[in-house]
Amino acid sequence: MKKYLVILALLGGYRSFAQTKDSTATFKKRVLEATEVDFLISYYKQDGVHSSVSGGMGSEKLTDLASNIVVSIPMSADAILTIDAGLSAYTSASSSNINPFNSSGASGGDDDDDDRAGAAPYGTPWLASSGASAQDALTSVVINYSHSSDDRNFIWNADVAFSNEYDYTSIGFGGGVAKLFNQKNTEISLKGNVYLDQWRPILPTELHQFDQYGSSFLNNGYFSGVTVYDQNGVASNAYLPSQFKDIQSVNRNSYSLSFSFSQILTKKLQASLFFDVLQQQGLLSTPYHRIYFADKANYYIGQTQYIPVYETAENVGVYRLADDIERLPKSRFKLPIGLRLNYYINETFKLRTYYRYYTDNWGIMAHTANIEVPIKLNDQFTVYPMYRYYTQTESKYFAPFETHVSTEKYYTSDYDLSTFSSNQYGIGASYVDIFTKAHVWKFGLKNIDFRYNHYDRSDTLSADIVSLAFKFVMDR
Repeated sequence: MKKYLVILALLGGYRSFAQTKDSTATFKKRVLEATEVDFLISYYKQDGVHSSVSGGMGSEKLTDLASNIVVSIPMSADAILTIDAGLSAYTSASSSNINPFNSSGASGGDDDDDDRAGAAPYGTPWLASSGASAQDALTSVVINYSHSSDDRNFIWNADVAFSNEYDYTSIGFGGGVAKLFNQKNTEISLKGNVYLDQWRPILPTELHQFDQYGSSFLNNGYFSGVTVYDQNGVASNAYLPSQFKDIQSVNRNSYSLSFSFSQILTKKLQASLFFDVLQQQGLLSTPYHRIYFADKANYYIGQTQYIPVYETAENVGVYRLADDIERLPKSRFKLPIGLRLNYYINETFKLRTYYRYYTDNWGIMAHTANIEVPIKLNDQFTVYPMYRYYTQTESKYFAPFETHVSTEKYYTSDYDLSTFSSNQYGIGASYVDIFTKAHVWKFGLKNIDFRYNHYDRSDTLSADIVSLAFKFVMDR
């Protein structure tokens, strides 16, 4: 799932005084002088060999094109209203295999319409299917209101959020406060958020049919007239995913409380400490992630000559039927703790560092380290190379493809919950025009920001992301 953050930059104010012969007038600098508009666009692609939809094995090819428009409007000298609207469209080989059988063989259209389109269905975890779940779009909007005190030493904010995609809807709300001390050299902030989400579960084709028709499903619906084969490629009617039980609850609620403390230590060094407390409840597993048990017989649909090479990319024509879907506890507690250190080396070089420790009650412990070095080439151009390292231990509920056994209560083959480490390399460049000379209608161009990152994970997942952002300021 994708998440979107709205970051508000609150500009510190000052109070100036002008003497007249008879009185003193007080002038207050506005928190935001004029309406600002940010346009952001990004393109992401990835590939890997551990598809969760196919039980921890298969293609993870995915592309995603996302765009956001963020409008920050000064409501008064003290208040800002920010609206962040986003749209993300993706295509995914992995999720396409919720219904893996190509339209040239069977099903192929809507995932909830399992009527057979032909007499010889086939599929493979190594190629995308033509089903509706091969692509989707995520829409989101976040509205934030913030208000600063006259001396700009106290800020409060509140926000509401909404996002929706084909099988998932999220509604969120929250708020926070920030207090500045010590001539604005010290800042303490506290923020809370609640997200009330709901699944519209999509099940793998074979389990959807079993859920609909029960033990007679092999003679009804999609399976009517379709041949199922055992491990030896022999036709069989013994496939029965008896471990599967229907999903009873579709809600997922998340609660978070965030605390941060920031201190300017010297003229060149700033440090901040933060931690979050997060609690999730409800359906925390993904309904279309398949599970294959080591103690259950194997059954397939497709071209039997590919059964011996099922776990390799040589398999282009057979798909194994699931024993169950991913099952995970209905609650999860997360605790990330982090530290930032920013150091001003000189007028050309700056150093930004970040470290975070993470732990949860599912058994995962993780470490993240990040470094970024902005290099100011002149008053307008800055480049910044960056590097990020991440490592984690696996969840106690994780096991690879066909390793879980049916006597377990919880199981997942999602490699996001496995042991792995990753390296991310990137470069960014920004252009700033403090005079906003370039114009689009009534808006002057304030800055352009470009970023490219390459990501490599130890389980073979790799990804690239390119992003471009433009900030415009309305003429006053």
